[in-house]
Amino acid sequence: MVDKNVKIGKGTKIFDPNLVNLFQCQIGNNSFVGPFVEITRGVTVGNDCKIESHSFICTGVKIGNNVFIGHGVMFTNDLYPRTDRHVVYPKTTVKMGASLGTNCVVLGGLTIGKNAIIGAGAVVTKNVPDYTIVAGNPAKVLKSFKNLTKLKSYIQSKQKSSS
Repeated sequence: MVDKNVKIGKGTKIFDPNLVNLFQCQIGNNSFVGPFVEITRGVTVGNDCKIESHSFICTGVKIGNNVFIGHGVMFTNDLYPRTDRHVVYPKTTVKMGASLGTNCVVLGGLTIGKNAIIGAGAVVTKNVPDYTIVAGNPAKVLKSFKNLTKLKSYIQSKQKSSS
């Protein structure tokens, strides 16, 4: 279901409007939203983003441009869930170019840095600096880089050595 208050940018593709739940959110231009994705009220998604199937993006999340959200990524926004109080939603920011691996969990109130890479299955409990690779539960820094060029060079070297 796509709520009537959802703002969808030009060129953005929703895999199937009957297979998503989008509520009062904003999605930029040229993005993609896969099946069985839920994006809740007040979320903003930038331009040129890709959100794969079965992901949940909750109130309080802001996603920058060129972000990849893998299958089954879960954002949380209530660290101490209870029925007897009003929930205050912490702000979570995913900066431009970040990549979140399949089934990772991002706790509320964090910032994932520019071009950061979150490993599959990671549980992110702390801010992730720009150009940093994290993985594990809880997620720990595996490697940090000074800039995008060095990060890309590292990734290319790993791809060459695995082939």
